[in-house]
Amino acid sequence: MQNILLIRTDRFGEFILNLPAFRAVREKFPNSHIAVMAQSYVGGFIEGSPNRIDEIITYNPERQKGIWQSLKLIWSLKKRKINLAIIFNPSKKFNIITFLAGIPRRVGYNRKWGFLLTHKIEDKKYLGEKHEVEYNLDLAQLIGAETKDKSLFIPITKENKEFVEKRLANLYLHSGGVSGQGETLIAVHPWTSNPQKQWQIENFVELAEKISQWENFRVVIIGGREEREFSQRYFANNEKGIVNFTGEFTLSQSAALLKRCKLLVSCDSGPVHLAAAVGTPAIALFRSNIPGVGAKRWGPWGKEHIVIEKMNLEQISVEEVIKAVREIAIVKQ
Repeated sequence: MQNILLIRTDRFGEFILNLPAFRAVREKFPNSHIAVMAQSYVGGFIEGSPNRIDEIITYNPERQKGIWQSLKLIWSLKKRKINLAIIFNPSKKFNIITFLAGIPRRVGYNRKWGFLLTHKIEDKKYLGEKHEVEYNLDLAQLIGAETKDKSLFIPITKENKEFVEKRLANLYLHSGGVSGQGETLIAVHPWTSNPQKQWQIENFVELAEKISQWENFRVVIIGGREEREFSQRYFANNEKGIVNFTGEFTLSQSAALLKRCKLLVSCDSGPVHLAAAVGTPAIALFRSNIPGVGAKRWGPWGKEHIVIEKMNLEQISVEEVIKAVREIAIVKQ
């Protein structure tokens, strides 16, 4: 193999769970040129990683629509003379594009025009019988790519680390000159893109207020720009120890912030996987009554995490989550 294309163009949480599969492909083809096609905002997760990704091909699902854009992409891939493409998120569009681009080995799931692929497996991910990391590795195994290191890892750049430390230092000065030395940061991500996965915002508010009353603890609220305005209705910066960072950090900067935190509390969402990839324990809240989207498939990958899973999220109490926070933040100090 000389030129390999790995495709994962959906959200950043799903993208992160492909990193062990990317590592497996690199170990199988150590001297090949490996390009990853993904949305532009996840590119920082790859740069500087030990997986040795040579190139990032950015793809914007909103802008690259229509036949003309698809033809441009097909022509671009054809010129690259790619030998192997692995499509990690089932996609009729990419099954067609890689076929028309003349890529001789096309790996993916046998659905959405799967007959265009040369190597394929049945897509049983909807059953939720194993973790998404393992499903991605199963796909890589179709071309003999395996790895013993199945961990998630995202490098933190010096620039992002310094940005976060400076931002926190300014925060401590604003809060009356309190030194950051010895303070424990608890990250809370109250948002999710799927209302079915949403623990009540009022519960997150109560959780944050109670933790902020603990001595030497500070709660940081995180989230994307699209949640900034909504977040300000519920979480205001206060002297008790709640700081609203929603919408203020890029994904790479958020990774550096999570690295600085003792733990993260979140629903089923991308930051859970971001925390796991920087070595920060996560307390993840799941509902178990939706096949294929439970914690067994989408829970935080690795050790030290706590999953609280009930038939309905309404059954998860604030007290239960606080108990889990104490277990990681205080008992394991």
